[in-house]
Amino acid sequence: MITIRKARPEDAARLLEIYDYYVRNTAITFEIDTPSLDEFSRRMENTMARYPFLVAEDEGAAVGYCYAGPFVGRAAYAHSCEMTIYLDPSARRRGTGRLLYEALEKELKSMGILNLYACIGYPVKEDEYLTTNSADFHAHLGYVKAGEFRKCGRKFGRWYNMIWMEKIIGEHE
Repeated sequence: MITIRKARPEDAARLLEIYDYYVRNTAITFEIDTPSLDEFSRRMENTMARYPFLVAEDEGAAVGYCYAGPFVGRAAYAHSCEMTIYLDPSARRRGTGRLLYEALEKELKSMGILNLYACIGYPVKEDEYLTTNSADFHAHLGYVKAGEFRKCGRKFGRWYNMIWMEKIIGEHE
């Protein structure tokens, strides 16, 4: 059974292990080198100081995580967040991502966040490093495509697009 909880500093090594898979084997992240544990821990700490950072556990083992962060970083965007999610490959297509995002949305809505954005690597042509799965996942959860940058990321000797998807979760008064 999957449970969702707040991340803790001691989760960093396991969450970095999950992230490392995506850095080394996919173009889902455009990061080329896996950050050190110290750097990853700093990133977690910076995020948790202001935004929710959640972990999915299956029988006590972390199998995924998600978090929100500032959108663009200007004060006028205070009601908007960028979303990030990574799952252990063995945890995909089991509802774990949905559980994480629903829990994160609930927390963000209680904080007054209205707009959610996801920056997603998108293939010019699907290949072994990048498919449309992430965009499809977000669309399934109610996100819509808001923009596309063409051939803006280069990884594994190939060019990839990046799309922005958005979801509105509150009323703009």
